[in-house]
Amino acid sequence: MLQLVLLVVVAALAGGVAWFLQRRSAPEPQRGSSWTVPELVNRDDFARPDAPWLVVLFSSSTCLACKGTAAKAELLASDQVAYQEVDHVERRDLHDRYGIDAVPLLLLVDPIGSVRRSFVGEPSATDLWAALAELREPGSVPPGCDHSGGCDHD
Repeated sequence: MLQLVLLVVVAALAGGVAWFLQRRSAPEPQRGSSWTVPELVNRDDFARPDAPWLVVLFSSSTCLACKGTAAKAELLASDQVAYQEVDHVERRDLHDRYGIDAVPLLLLVDPIGSVRRSFVGEPSATDLWAALAELREPGSVPPGCDHSGGCDHD
């Protein structure tokens, strides 16, 4: 009888240790890399709704990448391109309305409010300029070139 009790205790102990080790080594669930990017915006929510193009940066004052993105994006402002930075603290209503869950999020928006290109994270200046140039004048970026400045030439 003592051997049977000892066997049950050892089996229970082994089961408990196995359960603990399995839970400890199981990977934590991780969020995928897909963030919410709106497909359409109301141009009246942003600066200069009559401008042909809108570059809008959803940002946060505590985000270092947002500062670099803003420095690049604000250079795109012109008669044809409205630029607006939407800080989370100052305009949380717009962040909530468009379901923004990551910053910096940069949108390139056409005259009817369709988001034609987006960048989650800080884009390179080349990516940003090339993307807007291609949207404004299709074919302006040579074929075989990516938006990082690299081209597949012989």
